[in-house]
Amino acid sequence: MTEPDRPSGPEEPARQEREARSSRPVLEMDQSASASEYNPVADDDGDAGRTGRFWSVRRVPAGLLALVVLAGAGLLLYDVAAVRADRPAMRWRRWLADHLAEWRLDEIAVLAAAGAAILLGLWLVLLAVTPGLRALLPMRQDRPDLRAGLHREAAALVLRDRAMEVSGVQSVQVRMGRSRASVRARAHFRDLDDVRADLDEALGDALEELGLAKPPELAVHVGRPPAKKR
Repeated sequence: MTEPDRPSGPEEPARQEREARSSRPVLEMDQSASASEYNPVADDDGDAGRTGRFWSVRRVPAGLLALVVLAGAGLLLYDVAAVRADRPAMRWRRWLADHLAEWRLDEIAVLAAAGAAILLGLWLVLLAVTPGLRALLPMRQDRPDLRAGLHREAAALVLRDRAMEVSGVQSVQVRMGRSRASVRARAHFRDLDDVRADLDEALGDALEELGLAKPPELAVHVGRPPAKKR
């Protein structure tokens, strides 16, 4: 008898990989882990589809700082104009000038005020030079006039739903970061290596389908659920 020809096509490498995995000896393990990185297929022009992070407008810090500067500048300008008009300076400015003349630079109050001003300045500089919006993942930009982003919680929910579709998975926890997606699953039946391999394939396809500009590294950990106490 002759063996029928096996179909060849795009599914042939995947089928051979599954047969090779099933032919390996199965080890009894309580936990199985893997780490893989999934990147989109590069376009012909190389950088097409890449986009930067979204920048936060930071309306609240900018508004508060503008109000403080406006109030302080307006009050000081009014007092200077009053002094120029031969009227006495405000009491708070005379009190502040007298105390500043008495304070020394090595006093604790002066050093604490200087340290607070430095920290506030560094915080404002950090807000100015960093994009913010860490929870928003930029997606591939196929059109120059259109940008899209995906919230990390939404991406984690998609990965969780896709992982729950794998046979043997009882529960899944997904932590989605900007550069790493950690998936912890509990399998109540099937071999852990088989479950982990199916999760690698399913979650890898899910990351590609999300259309992220920079897909995060995928780390999958599979274990058994804890034994119930009698």
